[in-house]
Amino acid sequence: MSSKALTQTIVNDHHEMYEYHDKYIRAAGDKATQEMWGRQITWEVATHVVAEEIVVFPLIEKHLGSEGTASTNKHLEQHREIKTLLRHLADFHPSTPQYDQVLEDLMKNLRAHNEEEEAKNLPALEAEMTSEQSLSAAKAFQRKRHFVPTRAHPNSSQSHGGRFETVAAFLEAPWDKLKDQWVPFPTTEMIAVP
Repeated sequence: MSSKALTQTIVNDHHEMYEYHDKYIRAAGDKATQEMWGRQITWEVATHVVAEEIVVFPLIEKHLGSEGTASTNKHLEQHREIKTLLRHLADFHPSTPQYDQVLEDLMKNLRAHNEEEEAKNLPALEAEMTSEQSLSAAKAFQRKRHFVPTRAHPNSSQSHGGRFETVAAFLEAPWDKLKDQWVPFPTTEMIAVP
Protein backbone atom coordinates (compact mmCIF):
# COMPACT_ATOMS: atom_id res chain seq x y z
CA MET A 1 0.00 0.00 0.00
CA SER A 2 1.15 3.52 -0.63
CA SER A 3 1.92 6.11 1.99
CA LYS A 4 -1.75 7.15 1.77
CA ALA A 5 -3.13 3.71 2.55
CA LEU A 6 -6.00 5.00 4.67
CA THR A 7 -7.18 7.36 1.95
CA GLN A 8 -6.97 4.63 -0.68
CA THR A 9 -8.94 2.21 1.49
CA ILE A 10 -11.71 4.73 2.11
CA VAL A 11 -11.84 5.91 -1.51
CA ASN A 12 -12.09 2.27 -2.65
CA ASP A 13 -15.05 1.84 -0.30
CA HIS A 14 -16.70 4.95 -1.74
CA HIS A 15 -16.31 3.57 -5.26
CA GLU A 16 -17.82 0.23 -4.20
CA MET A 17 -20.88 2.05 -2.88
CA TYR A 18 -21.34 3.77 -6.24
CA GLU A 19 -20.72 0.53 -8.14
CA TYR A 20 -23.34 -1.36 -6.11
CA HIS A 21 -25.82 1.45 -6.68
CA ASP A 22 -25.17 1.26 -10.43
CA LYS A 23 -25.76 -2.52 -10.33
CA TYR A 24 -29.01 -1.98 -8.44
CA ILE A 25 -30.17 0.39 -11.18
CA ARG A 26 -29.08 -1.97 -13.99
CA ALA A 27 -31.10 -4.79 -12.35
CA ALA A 28 -34.36 -2.85 -12.84
CA GLY A 29 -37.18 -5.29 -13.48
CA ASP A 30 -35.43 -8.11 -11.59
CA LYS A 31 -36.80 -7.74 -8.06
CA ALA A 32 -34.71 -10.53 -6.50
CA THR A 33 -31.46 -9.11 -7.86
CA GLN A 34 -32.38 -5.59 -6.82
CA GLU A 35 -33.12 -6.87 -3.31
CA MET A 36 -29.63 -8.40 -3.13
CA TRP A 37 -27.96 -5.20 -4.34
CA GLY A 38 -30.07 -3.16 -1.94
CA ARG A 39 -28.82 -5.32 0.94
CA GLN A 40 -25.25 -5.00 -0.31
CA ILE A 41 -25.53 -1.20 -0.45
CA THR A 42 -26.95 -1.14 3.08
CA TRP A 43 -24.17 -3.41 4.37
CA GLU A 44 -21.47 -1.37 2.64
CA VAL A 45 -22.70 2.01 3.83
CA ALA A 46 -23.63 0.94 7.38
CA THR A 47 -20.29 -0.73 8.08
CA HIS A 48 -18.34 2.07 6.41
CA VAL A 49 -19.83 4.93 8.41
CA VAL A 50 -19.44 3.19 11.76
CA ALA A 51 -15.84 2.16 10.98
CA GLU A 52 -15.10 5.79 10.09
CA GLU A 53 -16.55 6.94 13.40
CA ILE A 54 -14.43 4.43 15.31
CA VAL A 55 -11.13 4.69 13.43
CA VAL A 56 -10.95 7.81 11.27
CA PHE A 57 -12.74 10.46 13.30
CA PRO A 58 -10.57 10.03 16.42
CA LEU A 59 -7.47 10.31 14.20
CA ILE A 60 -8.78 13.52 12.65
CA GLU A 61 -9.40 14.97 16.11
CA LYS A 62 -6.00 13.83 17.37
CA HIS A 63 -3.96 15.10 14.41
CA LEU A 64 -5.97 18.18 13.41
CA GLY A 65 -6.90 19.56 16.84
CA SER A 66 -9.89 21.86 17.21
CA GLU A 67 -10.34 22.11 13.45
CA GLY A 68 -10.48 18.31 13.35
CA THR A 69 -13.03 18.22 16.16
CA ALA A 70 -15.26 20.70 14.32
CA SER A 71 -14.93 18.61 11.17
CA THR A 72 -15.83 15.34 12.90
CA ASN A 73 -18.84 16.96 14.57
CA LYS A 74 -20.07 18.02 11.14
CA HIS A 75 -19.42 14.55 9.72
CA LEU A 76 -21.17 12.86 12.65
CA GLU A 77 -24.27 14.89 11.80
CA GLN A 78 -23.95 13.85 8.14
CA HIS A 79 -23.59 10.23 9.26
CA ARG A 80 -26.77 10.49 11.33
CA GLU A 81 -28.60 11.72 8.22
CA ILE A 82 -27.14 8.85 6.18
CA LYS A 83 -28.11 6.29 8.86
CA THR A 84 -31.63 7.72 8.96
CA LEU A 85 -31.94 7.33 5.19
CA LEU A 86 -30.61 3.77 5.46
CA ARG A 87 -33.23 3.06 8.09
CA HIS A 88 -35.93 4.49 5.80
CA LEU A 89 -34.79 2.09 3.06
CA ALA A 90 -35.83 -0.75 5.37
CA ASP A 91 -39.38 0.67 5.43
CA PHE A 92 -39.82 -0.05 1.70
CA HIS A 93 -39.22 -2.90 -0.70
CA PRO A 94 -36.58 -2.65 -3.42
CA SER A 95 -37.97 -2.07 -6.91
CA THR A 96 -40.65 0.28 -5.58
CA PRO A 97 -40.78 4.00 -6.32
CA GLN A 98 -40.54 4.80 -2.58
CA TYR A 99 -37.42 2.68 -2.09
CA ASP A 100 -35.82 4.05 -5.23
CA GLN A 101 -36.44 7.65 -4.09
CA VAL A 102 -34.92 7.06 -0.65
CA LEU A 103 -31.97 5.28 -2.28
CA GLU A 104 -31.39 8.24 -4.60
CA ASP A 105 -31.53 10.63 -1.62
CA LEU A 106 -29.06 8.40 0.22
CA MET A 107 -26.64 8.32 -2.71
CA LYS A 108 -26.87 12.09 -3.16
CA ASN A 109 -26.00 12.64 0.52
CA LEU A 110 -23.24 10.04 0.36
CA ARG A 111 -21.63 11.58 -2.71
CA ALA A 112 -21.55 15.05 -1.14
CA HIS A 113 -20.17 13.65 2.12
CA ASN A 114 -17.60 11.44 0.39
CA GLU A 115 -16.40 14.19 -1.94
CA GLU A 116 -15.79 16.55 0.97
CA GLU A 117 -13.99 13.81 2.86
CA GLU A 118 -11.77 12.98 -0.11
CA ALA A 119 -11.01 16.62 -0.95
CA LYS A 120 -10.45 18.05 2.54
CA ASN A 121 -10.40 15.70 5.52
CA LEU A 122 -8.33 12.81 4.26
CA PRO A 123 -5.58 14.93 2.62
CA ALA A 124 -5.24 17.02 5.80
CA LEU A 125 -5.09 13.88 7.95
CA GLU A 126 -2.62 12.07 5.69
CA ALA A 127 -0.33 15.14 5.76
CA GLU A 128 -0.04 14.70 9.54
CA MET A 129 0.50 10.93 9.59
CA THR A 130 3.46 8.78 8.67
CA SER A 131 3.12 6.04 6.06
CA GLU A 132 3.14 3.47 8.84
CA GLN A 133 0.36 5.26 10.73
CA SER A 134 -1.72 5.46 7.56
CA LEU A 135 -1.22 1.76 6.83
CA SER A 136 -2.08 0.83 10.42
CA ALA A 137 -5.23 2.96 10.29
CA ALA A 138 -6.25 1.38 6.96
CA LYS A 139 -5.90 -2.09 8.45
CA ALA A 140 -7.84 -1.08 11.58
CA PHE A 141 -10.60 0.40 9.42
CA GLN A 142 -10.94 -2.85 7.46
CA ARG A 143 -10.91 -5.00 10.64
CA LYS A 144 -13.56 -2.89 12.37
CA ARG A 145 -15.97 -3.35 9.49
CA HIS A 146 -16.26 -7.03 10.43
CA PHE A 147 -17.48 -6.20 13.94
CA VAL A 148 -19.86 -3.30 13.43
CA PRO A 149 -23.61 -3.29 12.74
CA THR A 150 -24.58 -4.15 9.18
CA ARG A 151 -27.74 -2.07 9.25
CA ALA A 152 -28.44 1.50 10.25
CA HIS A 153 -29.33 2.23 13.86
CA PRO A 154 -29.72 6.00 13.93
CA ASN A 155 -31.92 5.88 17.02
CA SER A 156 -29.63 3.75 19.17
CA SER A 157 -29.13 6.77 21.36
CA GLN A 158 -30.60 9.87 19.78
CA SER A 159 -30.39 11.89 22.96
CA HIS A 160 -26.66 11.32 23.31
CA GLY A 161 -25.55 11.11 19.67
CA GLY A 162 -21.91 11.01 18.64
CA ARG A 163 -19.63 8.30 19.99
CA PHE A 164 -22.21 6.87 22.40
CA GLU A 165 -24.54 6.30 19.47
CA THR A 166 -21.82 4.25 17.78
CA VAL A 167 -21.16 2.20 20.91
CA ALA A 168 -24.88 1.60 21.45
CA ALA A 169 -25.22 0.48 17.84
CA PHE A 170 -22.53 -2.14 18.51
CA LEU A 171 -25.07 -3.92 20.68
CA GLU A 172 -27.17 -4.42 17.56
CA ALA A 173 -24.33 -5.99 15.56
CA PRO A 174 -24.91 -9.62 16.63
CA TRP A 175 -28.58 -9.39 15.65
CA ASP A 176 -27.68 -7.80 12.33
CA LYS A 177 -25.19 -10.55 11.58
CA LEU A 178 -27.74 -13.23 12.47
CA LYS A 179 -30.33 -11.62 10.18
CA ASP A 180 -27.72 -11.46 7.39
CA GLN A 181 -27.41 -15.25 7.49
CA TRP A 182 -31.02 -15.70 6.37
CA VAL A 183 -31.15 -13.40 3.35
CA PRO A 184 -29.32 -13.59 0.02
CA PHE A 185 -26.57 -11.14 -0.91
CA PRO A 186 -24.84 -10.77 -4.29
CA THR A 187 -22.37 -13.57 -4.95
CA THR A 188 -18.66 -12.96 -5.30
CA GLU A 189 -19.09 -13.51 -9.04
CA MET A 190 -21.86 -10.89 -9.22
CA ILE A 191 -19.69 -8.39 -7.36
CA ALA A 192 -16.73 -9.04 -9.67
CA VAL A 193 -18.70 -8.26 -12.84
CA PRO A 194 -18.35 -4.56 -13.75
